[in-house]
Amino acid sequence: MNRQPLRVLFLCTGNSCRSQMAEGLVNADFAGRIQAFSAGTDPHGLNPLALQVMAERGIDISGHSSDHISRYQGQRFDYVISLCGDADEKCPLFFGGVKRLHLGFPDPPKASGSAEEVLAVYRQVRDAIRSTMQELFERELAKVR
Repeated sequence: MNRQPLRVLFLCTGNSCRSQMAEGLVNADFAGRIQAFSAGTDPHGLNPLALQVMAERGIDISGHSSDHISRYQGQRFDYVISLCGDADEKCPLFFGGVKRLHLGFPDPPKASGSAEEVLAVYRQVRDAIRSTMQELFERELAKVR
């Protein structure tokens, strides 16, 4: 029996970095099993350093768009996952019948230091998101087999 992929929406304030990375990672790591999307409460375009660190892992997110959560109003998702506290607080309740999770990660654009130190923060957050999502979704997908 062919099962429909789980639908996941990742939320962050700007939909420029963490949610974009999560969307790209989950779509790459769980292709055919999970369909991921991302949106923000105040979207402001893709972050170039997020594009760079994702490309380092062979994942091209340059075709993603930075969308407002209203784009997904009325759509059904199996999971709505906020990746920052602001998005968690502002997430509207129109996503009915879903599992809502908050999995907070540091905000890479707030990193300071040399260019290499800042890039290291982006890589750390990317890798933390990947690890967390792999653990979560391997467990969840095992439940629906």
